[in-house]
Amino acid sequence: MVTPLTGPLAMYGRVAGEAVRLWADEIAGPESVALKLYDTHPDPVAAVRRAEASRPDVLFGPYGRGPALAVARATSRLVWNGGGATARLAAPEFENVVNIPAPAASYFEGGLAAVRAADPRIASMTVVHSGKGFSGEVAGGLVSAAEEIGVTCWEVLFQPGRAGESLARAPSADVLAMVGSFRDELEMVRAANRSRWRAVMSVAAGVDEVLGALGDRREGLLGPAQWTPGAAVRPDLGPDAKWFTSAYHRRFGTAPPYPAVQALAAAVIWWECVRVAGTLDDEALLARARRLDGRTLYGTFRLDPVTGLQVGHRVVTVQWQDGARRVVWPPHRAEASLRLIQ
Repeated sequence: MVTPLTGPLAMYGRVAGEAVRLWADEIAGPESVALKLYDTHPDPVAAVRRAEASRPDVLFGPYGRGPALAVARATSRLVWNGGGATARLAAPEFENVVNIPAPAASYFEGGLAAVRAADPRIASMTVVHSGKGFSGEVAGGLVSAAEEIGVTCWEVLFQPGRAGESLARAPSADVLAMVGSFRDELEMVRAANRSRWRAVMSVAAGVDEVLGALGDRREGLLGPAQWTPGAAVRPDLGPDAKWFTSAYHRRFGTAPPYPAVQALAAAVIWWECVRVAGTLDDEALLARARRLDGRTLYGTFRLDPVTGLQVGHRVVTVQWQDGARRVVWPPHRAEASLRLIQ
């Protein structure tokens, strides 16, 4: 597994590695799988070269859009992508990737659907983003989804580190969506005047750890969540949420964050493909993955037959209510009803 173990993404890369090691030890069995971790920071290409030199049977990819793209470009091996949520890792450019997460462009689709369901009169949205990388991909997906249902969008671009200034000049609308680095989003959440909007969305709002310092300022925020234990599906592949949450807490002393669950899902999907295909050959396993339709604790796994992007798994939309994240969309997995600001 190549993943960030140092640098700005280390917290997420380390828990991904912990999850795969837990799977290797307690599900696959140490007699079946020996896991080696390689740090992608600061050079993902060097990391994948070191990994290839060990002649691995399987190559699990890193947490993070940038590292995942760099690794996939640098190797001809099949990369089991449990941490790079991007539509860039699509065929035909990337035929050597099995995508586990939903693309970032889909992150706010549920939030938009939720606010429109709560009030069909909502007709306008301001999207504040950097226009680059992950931020641009999320914002682009949201703008496209809004246009499809007749919601007018204004886009406001900011320079990293100056997000609060851009937010101050953003036009008022029914909905505010903020997309940037977690640091930029934290700045915007602090600066946002909630009275200008009916709903406020932020990628960081979907991640339990990021906005902890804000306390009550989180209240009412909407965000995409890759996984929440309370809304986890019943799997037909691999362990369920109860087992994994308990086993992870027992070994590491904390509840598993979403990068751990994504990484575990990648291992479970690979293991199932090996079981059915009866081989470790990358080409045969890719063919099997493209035909697989199943559920892990992370959600449904199903690849688009043309692009190879994940179309089975979709993020849920959560809202901070009474100091806790509650799933509010989709309706069949909702833990609470959406609360609009006005």
